Amino acid sequence: MKILFVCTGNTCRSCMAEAIFNKLNTLEDVSASSAGFSIVKGSKTSKNSALLVKENLDCDISKREAVQLTKEMLEGADLVLTMTAYMRDIILGRFPNIKNKVYTLKQYVGVKGDVADPYGGDVSAYQKTFDSLKNLIDALLHKIEEDKGII
Repeated sequence: MKILFVCTGNTCRSCMAEAIFNKLNTLEDVSASSAGFSIVKGSKTSKNSALLVKENLDCDISKREAVQLTKEMLEGADLVLTMTAYMRDIILGRFPNIKNKVYTLKQYVGVKGDVADPYGGDVSAYQKTFDSLKNLIDALLHKIEEDKGII
């Protein structure tokens, strides 16, 4: 199963979600990647995102370059999880043929709202987003396990 996390610039939320998911995941044949709607070519993971991933997961994503979202990525993913309803709706508007696999992350795990964008904020704003993502990904992993009949 290929999961694709999507946010705006792929330097804060979606790359943190990818790192958290891949660190916590113990399921075989399940992995995550991430991309952004509107990346700045050559941009790297934000300093605060990289710091929190390093401190909490012992993973270094500081040199990771932002990845531009493509049609092929959307079609190749088994599950596309956006950070906001607006992003989900843009994807569904452009690619109605993949409507059965595109959700917001919160929607997929049964929570209302969007994942807050910490871009431009201080470390505490990033920490709140990181903590929110970790909780949502814990719920996501649990849901995948249930769906696969593991638990």
